[in-house]
Amino acid sequence: MDTKKKELLGDFKNNGRELRPQGEPEKVRVHDFIIPELGRANPYGVYDIVHNTGWVSVGVDHDTAAFAAESIRRWWNSMGQAAYPSATRLLITADSGGSNGARVRLWKVELQKLADETGLRIAVSHLPPGTSKWNKIEHRLFSFISQNWRGQPLISHEVIVNLIAGTTTKAGLTVRAELDTGTYPAGVKVSDREVAEIDLRRDRFHGDWNYCLHPRPR
Repeated sequence: MDTKKKELLGDFKNNGRELRPQGEPEKVRVHDFIIPELGRANPYGVYDIVHNTGWVSVGVDHDTAAFAAESIRRWWNSMGQAAYPSATRLLITADSGGSNGARVRLWKVELQKLADETGLRIAVSHLPPGTSKWNKIEHRLFSFISQNWRGQPLISHEVIVNLIAGTTTKAGLTVRAELDTGTYPAGVKVSDREVAEIDLRRDRFHGDWNYCLHPRPR
């Protein structure tokens, strides 16, 4: 799982080329200043290595740990649970920084809520700092999304969702995308008490990067 590069909405240049009638190029803005009424899109992806499928939540608010956890929740409810009906444990590989960073308290609190809801043990393995490109989602999902929408201005959230959902490969990749209109305030503080109530069990090897959240008794 990971966050794809945030995208400005509007008639901006998008790298790449696409076929158009001769003499009728796509007109775009010269400068890429944000259009306040349109804003940005935050694509957050979940990639299933076994089934070669992807899920992308396109957020309209801040890219926070709550948004990241909600993206996993939506993937599980829409795709994951059906693909793995007997699952008791979910393994997540993630970067060490950003909204799902190894040191982000809110990330662990939100994952604990998800574990409590689903009854799953949620194991997390963070990639070491500086190695985010090792994350398979980068070159098995995000790269193909970028290829699919190359040369096309991302003028609205609907366009982004449709272009992401239309991404396929010869190897059989399929992607589902959904707009997340929820609000995720930035700067949410997590108290020491909330952290203490988390049932987090660290692995012997680099327990700061590798740990498991167990569902708590109701």
